[in-house]
Amino acid sequence: MAYQTLLFDVDDTLLDFGASEEASLALMFKHFGLSLTDEIKERYEVLNQNLWRQFERREIDRQTIFQRRFPELFQEFQLADTTAGLQAEAVYREGLNHGHQQVPQAQALLQQLSQLPQLQLYIVSNGVAKTQNMRLQDSGFAPYFKQVFVSEAVGYQKPDVRFFDSVANNITNFDKNKTLIIGDSLTSDIQGGVNAGIDTVWYNPQHLTTTTVQPTYQISELLSLLKLVEQSA
Repeated sequence: MAYQTLLFDVDDTLLDFGASEEASLALMFKHFGLSLTDEIKERYEVLNQNLWRQFERREIDRQTIFQRRFPELFQEFQLADTTAGLQAEAVYREGLNHGHQQVPQAQALLQQLSQLPQLQLYIVSNGVAKTQNMRLQDSGFAPYFKQVFVSEAVGYQKPDVRFFDSVANNITNFDKNKTLIIGDSLTSDIQGGVNAGIDTVWYNPQHLTTTTVQPTYQISELLSLLKLVEQSA
């Protein structure tokens, strides 16, 4: 079966979100004259991931993430008051908007995929629409994609099947049997593919194991996707 539609996640699949996040945190803490220690960074990562998992499970909305993560972090470490925590979100977001460090091989992969006439590339992201669009533009990746689908605009988030139903309804001649979802997250990208009945590629550069959701394919280097797609033709 020849794949024709590739649905790409953004963060830690094409763009190095970890690097962008660290730079934005450093910028924000400097703005408030605070010291960003390893302990604070580690705690923020746990707190933030927990909130995003709740969002994926539809237990909270996106705005709740932004209203809680820095106020709770600041309160836990007695850094500043709640008002400063809310202000921190805006400063952090502005830095993140311009973070576009690339994942290794992402540029080469997109260049080579763009040479295959049977393929159409799309973005499917749970991020913030303004942030993701700015990062894709700044990275030079935007021209490779026919359309960008971000949960904030779609109204549903991965892994909700309604997110992928909306994507399918907005792609001409969409055929889920000729579609691949490529992403690094088992809980949103791969589970989303399972929910929607779409084949998945788990980008797993750290060679992690999973005993829960199972991807259709697994790669540790992005350029391996090229061979996979070519072999399906």
